[in-house]
Amino acid sequence: MKDRIIELIDEVEKFEGATAEKAEQFRLKFLSRKGEISVLFDEFKNVTPDLKKEVGQLLNKLKVAAQEKLDSFKAATENISSSGSTADLTLPVSSFEGSRHPLQIIRREILSIFGRIGFTVADGPEIEDDWHNFSALNFPEEHPARDMQDTFFIDKEIALRTHTSSVQVRVLEKTQPPVRIVMPGRVYRNEAISARAHCFFHQVEGLYVDKNVSFADMKQTLLYFSREMFGEKTEIRLRPSYFPFTEPSAEMDISCTICHGKGCTVCKHSGWVEILGCGMVDPAVLKNCKIDPEVYSGFAFGMGIERITMLKYGVNDLRLFSENDVRFLGQFGSAL
Repeated sequence: MKDRIIELIDEVEKFEGATAEKAEQFRLKFLSRKGEISVLFDEFKNVTPDLKKEVGQLLNKLKVAAQEKLDSFKAATENISSSGSTADLTLPVSSFEGSRHPLQIIRREILSIFGRIGFTVADGPEIEDDWHNFSALNFPEEHPARDMQDTFFIDKEIALRTHTSSVQVRVLEKTQPPVRIVMPGRVYRNEAISARAHCFFHQVEGLYVDKNVSFADMKQTLLYFSREMFGEKTEIRLRPSYFPFTEPSAEMDISCTICHGKGCTVCKHSGWVEILGCGMVDPAVLKNCKIDPEVYSGFAFGMGIERITMLKYGVNDLRLFSENDVRFLGQFGSAL
């Protein structure tokens, strides 16, 4: 009996069942009421006590193997039946089912706009060391961004990146100018979650380094982006600001897309809405990346994708982007 069970286990493993008819043949031979396995269970009562344990284990192994094999046959034949044997699987999909996330829609649009004027996409790790996230970008040791209240530290030298500016350093360390890149990605900051803030969000930063790059080049680049994203009548203004890695630095506002500069609650009745920070790359950052600031200059900018998306679609709560509410996400079903 033991030898017979071993033979049947081997036969089950080798049995091929590509069709529903073959699967039924398998079931009748092994798992029906008069099949091989039922007969063996009837004969099991005659096995001597000293062999019952060993033979019983083999018999159970045979039954499990046969059932699993039959289940796999059924799954395969059901898939063939549901898809239709005459279907041409090489045909393109007729329509886009489902929806893209609004952040993904805006991310693709931002990259497309900058791609049209020669910017390529660069990426980097979300877990960063102190050099790339802070020191190389001219953050002094006492800078508030290094404080535990703003940064998720893994240990003293490693943290979740607080901006995608770290990718600038990685690219400049390996690539000699000219460099013209945009860097999208998720970033993390230790902040309380609210309608206007979150502990993680998404950024797109840009960098252009070459000979004779000026502040005027940056202004025209950002004006082009703003009009491509928000409409050809969009105006921009630059206000003096401070960032450790740029000098001079500025924050850029666009004319409010809701009231068109007349004043509303979105723009706090100012007619302007801030969308990004920017500035000329600080010579110290270029030196840290082994690039001669006497020969090369550049500009950098950074924007939150959530911020742009909120303005574009009139969303008033940042948390909606990460709550996976299908009622919210379904509104973007037609956007590709």
